[in-house]
Amino acid sequence: MAVDLFAGIAVADYPSALAWYERLFGAPPTFVAGDTEVVWQLADHRFVFVEHRPDRAAGHALHTIFVDDLDTRVARIRERGLEPTTRETYPNGVRKATYHDPEGNEIAFGGAPL
Repeated sequence: MAVDLFAGIAVADYPSALAWYERLFGAPPTFVAGDTEVVWQLADHRFVFVEHRPDRAAGHALHTIFVDDLDTRVARIRERGLEPTTRETYPNGVRKATYHDPEGNEIAFGGAPL
């Protein structure tokens, strides 16, 4: 059974969010779903969308994306002017770098132990 995942983030300031997520992901959206929604494809069947929904925007989104090379990912994001809000290492060695968009939504990247 094939499963597609679309993880959504509601925002109030759509132009600001679009610019911030382009810096985070390092590219413009993969496609524009409508006048108020853009989508990034992160991998096969895995997407993040940002939608202008001021009625729902409260900065409460929480998403963690696991990547093969966390250090390289964080370094590339840093080159685009964003720094993680926090960095953690869990007791099992898994590491996580967390970013917060201008509205407080949390997007984290996780990686396997060194």
